[in-house]
Amino acid sequence: MDVPRPSKPDRSKPKPDAALLGLAFDADDGHKRITRGPNFLLAGGSQETHGVLQETAIKINEHLNRAGKQLADVSPSELREIIADIHR
Repeated sequence: MDVPRPSKPDRSKPKPDAALLGLAFDADDGHKRITRGPNFLLAGGSQETHGVLQETAIKINEHLNRAGKQLADVSPSELREIIADIHR
């Protein structure tokens, strides 16, 4: 009796060790907004709110790049500090 082997996972795309997930629920215009980046996924929100999410995710990545770090390298408290600095 042949037992089917499980398929091998697709290794063509490296998966991030850490990622940001941004969700917003204030859209009332019927648009579905989704933005994907190298280590983030943003969904929902009004045009303004989604734009803030995009800007924040991009600035976090810029900050990490300048520091030579990956998202997985920072602690939750360090990430909170980065976000606080971005929104000052």
